[in-house]
Amino acid sequence: MRRKLAAEALGTAFLVATVIGSGIMAETLSGGNDAIALLGNMIATAAILCVLITIFGPLSGAHFNPAVTLVFLSRAELSVAAAAAYAAAQIAGGVAGAALAHAMFGLDLIQTGAKVRTGAGQLIGEATATFALALTILGALRHRPQSVAAAVSLVIAAGYWFTSSTSFANPAVTIARTLTDSFAGIRAEDALPFIVAQLAGAALAAGAARLLFPALPLDRV
Repeated sequence: MRRKLAAEALGTAFLVATVIGSGIMAETLSGGNDAIALLGNMIATAAILCVLITIFGPLSGAHFNPAVTLVFLSRAELSVAAAAAYAAAQIAGGVAGAALAHAMFGLDLIQTGAKVRTGAGQLIGEATATFALALTILGALRHRPQSVAAAVSLVIAAGYWFTSSTSFANPAVTIARTLTDSFAGIRAEDALPFIVAQLAGAALAAGAARLLFPALPLDRV
């Protein structure tokens, strides 16, 4: 279990460091063009996800996300104790990743997010993004497990652009992003509604997967 928790913490740390760090770099280089900044942020995030899932998937499943862990808990693929430990490791890793990103750019290690991200549209966007992410993971595992890394990276890349919230889709990342006053930040008071929407989207995806991706017959396993 220690190796699994280390993989979850380290993977989430690198994910958050990439989300925040690429946001800082993109905002610095884009000359005020938010579309270019978002594109740079998206490319870096999707790329690191593909790498992290590839290298840590065999160790821990590469959740890096309490909402994903909740889905596997609901499928009885994790115990309650293991799921709680995963979530704690993910949140701790996310906080460390935010501090690392700031350290790389010579900023205060822990900041207060000030970017307003509120409204029903944003919450619908988060529920949709997390639903799409969780369903993609379960569908890829069911039909083409060797493609999970690519599929997850692509659905997150798409979510940056088709959702109103730019697809946080991850409670641990959302918490970490309250600690940065940068392009990727979010106000602390906006984080809890985001997390509730994310968990709702994940729960809906778990239910949809039971209908869409039934277990393989024993003679096909």
